[in-house]
Amino acid sequence: MKQNESQGLMSGQIEIIDIMNGIPHGVALIDKQLRIFSMNRILEVMTGYSTQAVQGIECNYVLRTDRDEWLNKALNNGGETLICEGSVIDANRKRVSVRITASPLKGREGLDESLLLVIEDISMLKEMDIKLQGSPEKKALLGNSPKLQEIIELLPVFAYTDATLLITGETGTGKDLLAEAIHRSSKRSKYPFIKVNCGAIPETLLESELFGHVRGAFTGANSDKPGMFRLAQGGTLFLTEVGDLPLKLQVKLLTVLDDKEFYPLGSSKKTKADIRLITGTHRDLKQLLDEGKFREDLYYRLNVLRAHMPSLRERGDDVLLLMNHFLKEFNNNLGKRIKGFASSAIDYLLRYEYPGNVRELRNIIEHAVNICQGNIIQMAHLPAYILSAGNSNSGKDKKSGGQLSETKEEPTVFSASKREFVSWPEIEKGRILETMMATGGNRSEAALKLGWSRSTLWRKIKHYGLE
Repeated sequence: MKQNESQGLMSGQIEIIDIMNGIPHGVALIDKQLRIFSMNRILEVMTGYSTQAVQGIECNYVLRTDRDEWLNKALNNGGETLICEGSVIDANRKRVSVRITASPLKGREGLDESLLLVIEDISMLKEMDIKLQGSPEKKALLGNSPKLQEIIELLPVFAYTDATLLITGETGTGKDLLAEAIHRSSKRSKYPFIKVNCGAIPETLLESELFGHVRGAFTGANSDKPGMFRLAQGGTLFLTEVGDLPLKLQVKLLTVLDDKEFYPLGSSKKTKADIRLITGTHRDLKQLLDEGKFREDLYYRLNVLRAHMPSLRERGDDVLLLMNHFLKEFNNNLGKRIKGFASSAIDYLLRYEYPGNVRELRNIIEHAVNICQGNIIQMAHLPAYILSAGNSNSGKDKKSGGQLSETKEEPTVFSASKREFVSWPEIEKGRILETMMATGGNRSEAALKLGWSRSTLWRKIKHYGLE
């Protein structure tokens, strides 16, 4: 390294070394030859080397990463920051999954054409993601829609922490499934998952149900009773419909979250509360705040992390996927061999608004499978209430003010003219073919239209032999 270049880097390093040490990840400053000039303390611990010992050595020999070619690309990327995932070999000679952010440094004397690398250890998140792959918990959140995929991608993050989580969404969207999936993927999975519906228990009994009571606390309390906080010890407590919690109990809940302990009803002895709290509601808590029905301090305490479960109306063709999933489930439960749905039933169910969301769809398919005596679910097998014009928006064109559309629709893979019934794989394969034809074979555009990532589309093309 030339002397003036070295002096320039030294002066630049003095200005940013404190910033590097303040970043809670490994950080390295490397020159245009990809040689280490400086590392922060975290990276020194990760690699087992001090900056002085490796200064001037090519970074790949220090980090032992599988992304050395990518680093060259980052250096010559026109000043743009690049991010990739890879691995490094740590001081214990173990391969560690990392996320590397490479930022070219510009505009500082002596630091031009050098790179600032931020190396984030994501091994725990990777392990959590592997744990989730194929698990019943992840399969419970079935769907390919972008909004649901956003939730699924955050599952490892939600499961990794003990921070309170507020799950919002309409009734029947699967808030309880998400809460349980997070619990079973967390470090608390060996302990209980307790669900309490705050709106289903009378206010006079709710405090006792949550916090327990001692003998003699009130008339009829003939023995001690542990509350849900006690039963969930070590695990996760899910309070659904937390918006219905009375103000008096909101104060007590806030105290438990702050102090990690509580008094059972009628007791003078505190009980420790080692639990992860997840809450859910279909109500607008902000509106309840304005109405004075929900405490502002509790709202912010519960809303550290937040997830919103999309309604079934927002999930597009997930309806088809869920129909097929529930059909298989009830076929197995009832010992039936129903092959699929008549295209008229599919058309109708796709247009229905589902005010009860996934729970309602599940009930509809359960009804149909029980009623159906043949091998194809027909319109006549659907519940009568959804066929009533007064209770359903089925068959309506949403763009025509609720009037029946008289425009001729383009034929689809499940139209009645093509076949009498279809299964989900046939539908999905047909949708891929149609979309690929419509986009002229452009996979990126097709993935966008289908609401998938490009890798998901590629995987499905390979699965169905459409390459």
